[in-house]
Amino acid sequence: MPTKNPRLNVVLEPQVYNLIKKLAEMDELSMSLKARELLIEALELYEDYKLSHIAQDREESLEKSELIPHSKAWSK
Repeated sequence: MPTKNPRLNVVLEPQVYNLIKKLAEMDELSMSLKARELLIEALELYEDYKLSHIAQDREESLEKSELIPHSKAWSK
């Protein structure tokens, strides 16, 4: 049965290939599914890393005079 999901061919170093193979065996998954899990996790970590840098840049450029007190922000 053909899949609707796009496919990606990747060339790996033997060490990386063997590690994915071992991890897949440990989790009783195919290498494809294990590689997909690892890619998704890596992308989530990368996104968190980038967003933390954005937040840090914003915090460093924050002008305290522009802050709104909690009482004003949440009052009706």
